[in-house]
Amino acid sequence: MVSSLVPPKVASPNAIGGAADAARMQRVVSFYEKLPRGAAPEPKPSGLLQRYQFRYMGKNPSAMPLVHLIGGLMLFGYAQNYYFHLRHHKNNPH
Repeated sequence: MVSSLVPPKVASPNAIGGAADAARMQRVVSFYEKLPRGAAPEPKPSGLLQRYQFRYMGKNPSAMPLVHLIGGLMLFGYAQNYYFHLRHHKNNPH
């Protein structure tokens, strides 16, 4: 629908006719001719988080972020357990 693209005051039928109106209409037409046509290009991920999201949550999402979260929580839990308990029993057992 072209009527949704062109502003109503510029493209109204009674505004077309004079030389000034024709020049103004030509500016509007040239503006809309310069706009890109077709689908937008696929965005390229640039940062670490964007590449991760593009890889695992893009067109075909997978469950790997959940596996990564569980593995990270296990690693964090072991680090806490080691710091608060296991390091004290490294050289002398209970």
